[in-house]
Amino acid sequence: MTPLNRRQWLKNTGIALLVTGADIARGATIVAVRVWPAAEYTRVTIESDTALSTTPLFVANPPRLAVDIEGIELNPALRELVGKVRSDDPFITGVRVGQYTSNTVRLVLDLRQMVKPQVFNLQPVHVGGAQYQHRLVLDLYPTQVADPLEALIAERLNANTNASATSPNAVNKAPSMTASPAPSAPLSPSSDPLGDLLARQSRKEPLFTPSPAPAPLPEPNKAANVPMTAASNVAASAAAPAVNSNNAERFIIVALDPGHGGEDPGAIGTRGTREKDVVLQIAHRLRERINNTVVKTRHGELPMRAFLTRDADFFVPLNVRVEKARRVQADLFVSIHADAFLTPDARGASVFALSDGAASSAAARWMAKQENRADLVGGLNIKTQDATVQRALLDMSTTAQINDSLKLGSEMLGQIRRIAKLHKPQVEQAGFAVLKAPDIPSVLVETAFISNPDEETKLISESYQTELADALMRSIERYFSRNPPLARVRNT
Repeated sequence: MTPLNRRQWLKNTGIALLVTGADIARGATIVAVRVWPAAEYTRVTIESDTALSTTPLFVANPPRLAVDIEGIELNPALRELVGKVRSDDPFITGVRVGQYTSNTVRLVLDLRQMVKPQVFNLQPVHVGGAQYQHRLVLDLYPTQVADPLEALIAERLNANTNASATSPNAVNKAPSMTASPAPSAPLSPSSDPLGDLLARQSRKEPLFTPSPAPAPLPEPNKAANVPMTAASNVAASAAAPAVNSNNAERFIIVALDPGHGGEDPGAIGTRGTREKDVVLQIAHRLRERINNTVVKTRHGELPMRAFLTRDADFFVPLNVRVEKARRVQADLFVSIHADAFLTPDARGASVFALSDGAASSAAARWMAKQENRADLVGGLNIKTQDATVQRALLDMSTTAQINDSLKLGSEMLGQIRRIAKLHKPQVEQAGFAVLKAPDIPSVLVETAFISNPDEETKLISESYQTELADALMRSIERYFSRNPPLARVRNT
């Protein structure tokens, strides 16, 4: 096969080949290999002292990805890749590696399922705890992606089914040691909650079936009427009761965004604590509380569900975090981080919202710059990004979104100050890329300074993580009790 024909074949198979042999220095040495398995995708990274020239080949039956790496010799570091694959990896069953020719090493990934592979190179990066030389990245994405909104609806259906089964009014049956609870009604393969919602809106059908409104709760501040939230861009009458019908129910979705992950460790404390690990632990604690909470609002009681942009140790690009939250029609977006500074003296928790202009302080501007470098560290295949779409998304901030974000941030500061020191007493604002969903109130919480030895110790303690999750939960409840979300339907 001629080079031209081979390149056309690679293009037709959908494999991204981003570096040509002419761009690569010869005699590269492999210095490290890593595997990041996750349900969403598995990433394999091969780190070397110079960039690598590769020729990928995907074979469908049985599924496997072969990558010829030119200009290197097989060394112990590359051999370690064989033992890096976990038995529960959802995509890779095994790795084979060998010296294919005197100048080429062939790497073969045996796969559990059909995938959409991406093969690309990353330049060296030295940011915070991430110190990487050249990286070759192999990303394995599923050919069929699960709908996260459908998953949340199915989860809610299971909760309803279990609640009905344990209700005092449920019909009692003779106990059986082998009986299992009845499964919830499965979603139709063709069900599309988002599509259904849009279709109903286009037909001008009602988005909910009102139920008798309960007596209003006491108002903490009668002068402060219920404000419209960022998503409330429909008639005021849409801010209405919770939905209680056979086919639909309104429930609040809070998108939790544990920062960093995978190749991007975030900040690293003096004891070696990685930001990405701590914030994921806090997010899991908060998710548990959200999923067991029903918020009392002036319009009724609304159950809550949490959605995590990442629930394991893998990298998620900043724009994808925003897209995920919008895909599940989240009512709030809470990004969780741990601060770091050049000296160990800085301390205290902070809450940030988006700014539609200049940052509220030099510190906020500096922090936004640090967090916005996550894509550079984690490794983004820029060839797969639609620059026009991304610019449009990042420019679509609205005054309503920022105002609601500031309200949520103020609630959080009020609760956090009860358990910890605050770095700043007010909500700071800057151009954080991860906060730029135009229709979702969004905040970024810096839980403490991981670069401060005392606060690093707090961050890894179960007691502080529990107190922090409780404080964030209280603030979310208070926010929704005063700012009921848009009364839209998520079909079940």
